[in-house]
Amino acid sequence: MSWGDRFMWETFLIAIALMLILEGMLPFLSPQTWREMFRRLLEINDNQIRFIGLTSMLVGLMLLLIVS
Repeated sequence: MSWGDRFMWETFLIAIALMLILEGMLPFLSPQTWREMFRRLLEINDNQIRFIGLTSMLVGLMLLLIVS
């Protein structure tokens, strides 16, 4: 495995680790708020969930383009 391949995998795993840390903060710090948020998600329709996902991906892409 070349240095570039190893660097790519390290960067990818760091990104996954940071995502897991950030995703775990709300249920750790405020489980009641996390539970209520999921209860509300169950009440909205699929198109609204898709819009939220698309918006999240676009914001992440813009942030990635700005940072790199």
